[in-house]
Amino acid sequence: MATLKQPNILVFHPKQAKAYADYIRLHGFSEVTEAATYEEAKQHLPNTEIILGWKFPTELLRQQYGSSVRWFQSIGAGVDDLVKDNLIPANILLTRIIDQFGPAISEYVFTYLLYLVKNVQRMIQAQQNRQWDPFVSESLAGKTIGVAGLGSIGAEIVRKARAFDMTIHGLSLSGKHTSLVDRHFDSGDWTEFVKDLDYLVLTLPLTNDTFHIINKDILSAMKPSACLINVGRGALINEDDLITVLQPGQLQTAVLDVFETEPLPADHPFYSLPNVYITSHLSGPSTVEGVGKFFVENLHQYINDQPLAGLVDRERGY
Repeated sequence: MATLKQPNILVFHPKQAKAYADYIRLHGFSEVTEAATYEEAKQHLPNTEIILGWKFPTELLRQQYGSSVRWFQSIGAGVDDLVKDNLIPANILLTRIIDQFGPAISEYVFTYLLYLVKNVQRMIQAQQNRQWDPFVSESLAGKTIGVAGLGSIGAEIVRKARAFDMTIHGLSLSGKHTSLVDRHFDSGDWTEFVKDLDYLVLTLPLTNDTFHIINKDILSAMKPSACLINVGRGALINEDDLITVLQPGQLQTAVLDVFETEPLPADHPFYSLPNVYITSHLSGPSTVEGVGKFFVENLHQYINDQPLAGLVDRERGY
């Protein structure tokens, strides 16, 4: 039996470093150290070849003691902060988690779609008021959902929308997955894409091209009865423009799991708008089991000089 190569691995996470490190050790890799603070990262970084990290202090990578790093695996799917970080040397391979968050995020999306279309809030209120209130709710069947971003997350949302007999429009930057949807739009067709939607779901990565892509012009092109759901990146939306549209009711509802500033400040206007539903960036959680499995599989690819899954193209931005 061939001996497993043992690259030096540093796991960095403010809260779960030990859990991730233990998972990696259980799968045959012994040269694993863990860090939860800047000082610990600095101490363990010399001779490290691989980092599995979340919110890693990347300025350390520009120092001499970070010169041995060859590969940085992000614990999350979004890497816009890392792509823009010029403190990460260009020779370091950068990978992100892929093909893992679709099921959880799609369940989150349809939790809110069903809550809204079935008017669950009215049912709860009737119970609280001890009131008998029969009414006919609407159905998702026949509604039009638009999914902006047709990667693994968007594709899973599309799959579940099929089960509810929805009409599905999609917008993607590459156009590789046009067959998934009933009607496809490219990045130059945003106004046409949104104008007939009942629900717009954002799953796009954040790049220079998608920063504040949802602005007042796009929001104003949507139907007043439409709902916007963002499970992508917070800065896809110009939040000031969204507030301007939501306040007079030009857009029915917004469901927001991600924000340009996180945690969302307690005095943010979103909290006081009755037609905004806010959650704390929880729709697609990174788990030790899921991330650990992905990383260990990528480790085997790395030590066998095979292509890495989730390899980031820094020019493209994801």
